[in-house]
Amino acid sequence: MWSEGSPEWPFTSAADDPPDRLYALWDDEVRNARARLAAALDSGGLDLPADIADDTGTHASLRRLVCDLIEEYGRHTGHADLLRESVDGLTGEDPPPGWRARSGTSPVGMQP
Repeated sequence: MWSEGSPEWPFTSAADDPPDRLYALWDDEVRNARARLAAALDSGGLDLPADIADDTGTHASLRRLVCDLIEEYGRHTGHADLLRESVDGLTGEDPPPGWRARSGTSPVGMQP
């Protein structure tokens, strides 16, 4: 769902959604991202050029995109935690009681 939104998608669109729905959306996107990464790795690995290109037509490697994603995720973890707190009303790092990620907790190719 997140990836289907347009750049014009209002940031407040989830304000009335229950936490279970938002967690389900997150789980779905994690599963989707892991499947796409696994498919790319099966097709040749991290040194393959990515489908996306910059304004000059230069394609970064999948390795570069994965590193950029790790950097961005780390940079915005604090922001995500604030958003999560505003969604579920809990403070701190813990999700709602009883919540378990449906998509698993380990990166592609690693055992939990």
